[in-house]
Amino acid sequence: MIKPVRCILLLMMVPVFASAQIDPVKRELVQIGYNQALRGQPPFAGYAFYYLNKPDFIQTNLTLRLAIAPVYLDSELGIRQALGRNTDVGFGLAGGGFADSYDEFEQGRFIKQQSFIGSGAAASVSLYHCFNPAQTIPLNGVLRSTLHYATYAHDDTDPNFELPHDQWEGILRAGLRWGGREPTLFPALGMELSVWYEGLLRSNPGTYGYHDREINAQSHLFWAQALLAYTLPKSKQNFYVSLTAGTSIEADRFSAYRLGAMLPFSSEFPLSLPGYYFQELSARQYVLLGGNYLIPLDKGDRWNLSFNASTAWVDYLPGLEQSGHWNTGLGGGLLFQSSKKGLKLMIGYAYGVNAIRSGGRGANSIGILMQLDLEKTRAMLVNLNPLNSRGLQKIFGE
Repeated sequence: MIKPVRCILLLMMVPVFASAQIDPVKRELVQIGYNQALRGQPPFAGYAFYYLNKPDFIQTNLTLRLAIAPVYLDSELGIRQALGRNTDVGFGLAGGGFADSYDEFEQGRFIKQQSFIGSGAAASVSLYHCFNPAQTIPLNGVLRSTLHYATYAHDDTDPNFELPHDQWEGILRAGLRWGGREPTLFPALGMELSVWYEGLLRSNPGTYGYHDREINAQSHLFWAQALLAYTLPKSKQNFYVSLTAGTSIEADRFSAYRLGAMLPFSSEFPLSLPGYYFQELSARQYVLLGGNYLIPLDKGDRWNLSFNASTAWVDYLPGLEQSGHWNTGLGGGLLFQSSKKGLKLMIGYAYGVNAIRSGGRGANSIGILMQLDLEKTRAMLVNLNPLNSRGLQKIFGE
């Protein structure tokens, strides 16, 4: 039986929609994602949150970004042209429960006795600069400084397992992004080439657990990403392909790259592997290739077949190794989109080809992804004839 605290995780996972620029487009979205393994007893994996991006907030040069879940908030106030014509500034605040929790996996098995709850808060200052404002595809730079605090508590943790000390953490991120993609489910068009560095400095490093694992005083991460999303004009078939690779210096369990599951808004850079548990694999370095293909089943582009696959070469974090460096996942599902794309809903199945489970390799899971665009839905509701009793048919474009 899943404990209530694990169920809360579905409602609190708020990704950080930070980017290399202040988003100029008004957005009001509800995002829901959930993965359920058909074998084993992993932790609850999912998210549900409200996302708002509001340009011209109070005055024309301000943009408010909010991501709100029941027990967590992530926000940023962006000031356009604060340091010149092509340089914006953002001030961020985030905090709440459970977002700093840690789940331990070893050889495909969730170790709840070595997992624990983490909560915290963060404040950040960001600089966004566009290097080529006259070009169609922007080249943006980001420099972000974050101060983060985390505190830890037992869940079903072994009483003999010593929790990490509460921690102050300074984070510096720098990156270059050419192009980009919208923070939406199955975008119709997008491309990106980007490179990133992130450095972490901890106030309270040291050992924890059974004195067999350590939080390093500092960690350094380097990664790059290339992606392309495109919709074929005639057939309306849509594909999305991405290639990302990362390495690290002095990575530990809290800073390692973590791969697994299909939850596209679980972080700014999700490392998806269909069929695997969420964050099942911890990597010191990795290369991940993944893609998705949508095939419309009707002329209105409302019903679609979805196929996705990912494969990763993983250099595991010391202490969390497993046999074989390659991990591959496959999946498929049925996607429904309302006529104006106000609602997107997909139900799918995934198979983790190389996932270690009792009895051998291979893991099965089912999942659901939903996006509700409140701006588009609100417009459809306004256009409804109050005498028309078939309101739902109108909303879903029938």
